[in-house]
Amino acid sequence: MTPAGATAALWHRAGLPAEALGWLQLTGAEPALPSSFAVGTAAQASIAATALAAASLHRQRGGPPQRVAVEMRHAAAEFRSERLFRVDGREAPELWDAIAGLYPTADGWVRLHTNFPHHRDGALRLLGVENDRAAVARALLGWQARAFEDAAAEAGLCAAALRSFAEWDASPQGQAVADRPVSITRIGDAPPQPLPAAARPLQGLRVLEMTRIIAGPVAGRALAAHGADVLLVTAPHLPAVAPLVIDTGRGKRSAQLDLRQPEGHAQLEALAREADVFLQSYRPGALAAHGFGPERLAALRPGIVHASLSAYGWDGPWQGRRGFDSLVQTASGFNRAEAEAAGDSKPRPLPAQALDHASGYLLAFGILAALHRRAAEGGSWQVRVSLAATGRWLRGLGRLEQGFSAPDPKREDLLDLLEETDSGFGRLSAVRHAARLEATPAFFARPSVPLGTDAAQW
Repeated sequence: MTPAGATAALWHRAGLPAEALGWLQLTGAEPALPSSFAVGTAAQASIAATALAAASLHRQRGGPPQRVAVEMRHAAAEFRSERLFRVDGREAPELWDAIAGLYPTADGWVRLHTNFPHHRDGALRLLGVENDRAAVARALLGWQARAFEDAAAEAGLCAAALRSFAEWDASPQGQAVADRPVSITRIGDAPPQPLPAAARPLQGLRVLEMTRIIAGPVAGRALAAHGADVLLVTAPHLPAVAPLVIDTGRGKRSAQLDLRQPEGHAQLEALAREADVFLQSYRPGALAAHGFGPERLAALRPGIVHASLSAYGWDGPWQGRRGFDSLVQTASGFNRAEAEAAGDSKPRPLPAQALDHASGYLLAFGILAALHRRAAEGGSWQVRVSLAATGRWLRGLGRLEQGFSAPDPKREDLLDLLEETDSGFGRLSAVRHAARLEATPAFFARPSVPLGTDAAQW
């Protein structure tokens, strides 16, 4: 599928005004990154759909029609943003824990995700070994891949057995994955809430963000790029991956609350009452258990858009399972398919955290589509995106016969796509937003800051 076709399919399915597609200008061609999958198309289409939805929302609130341009090379670079930033000229610390990664087992392969200390320590306990990669490798040779996957899930850990596409598609969870990348559902009644005229597409919109790692934070960052007031709320007792905070925190304020304490719960409820969007990427049911599920939020704040990300979706036996991009790639067939296309014997990951980044932009796109509907017809809305459904969407974009002929761009090849700003961490050099809007250029009005820098208030 072409990037224009992929963007138009997202657009029409979301029910957005068809005339806006005429504003879109897409340049560049595949392969953008070395892969047999259309990663460049996924990047360009998801970023373009989000930017076009922002421009259309600005038009709805009295702004002019405007050209929206996205170049594929730039979009592909933004899908690697966490690899490309520098603070005071220094590379970011290694993102991956030393135990994380692929391991052979007695009958296949498994991937461990151990970037959070409690996930790493739990995996070591399950295997009965010390914190040593060689010891982990030896122990896993005594396990069957899917038996370890199940045991890890039962223990609340993060692992995935390698599957082919055929194996994933035949599995109960593969069959339960949504057949569309973005779900937008009305969940409550509220009068129409048209937005007043403003200089930027999302100016004045309040986004209460409760996310971690990449996909959810990318959604919030995309909304901030078009002018939304994004307040990231984390908890002081929960782990975070520091480099990702720097990259995805651009444009946001950052506060901390502990929902285990009555005062933290009350503060979050007060924030939600005044929010336009509640964006969350914790495991399904986790925030609902604290009283912040979609139905209660719709009752608390009629007209709210509740947006959620999950790893494997909301149906099937894995609906509550913890997961990350790398694990979904492994479980759902991408690592095996990519290796076969490249002629490799070892499972091969995609050349970017493509499921994460695409899911982030698709989530932002769904939020903007819901805000369109709220302005025109009212209602409270729920938006859902899963990494597994995004993977299904990426597969549907087609394969590239000569995909591995593409060069693997290094940072020095992409200097024209970077911008420098001050931040709460030092002088930050990072990929600027890939979408170029003619009348309302995207930019981050706030620098990224350490978690908990700001007060928990609008």
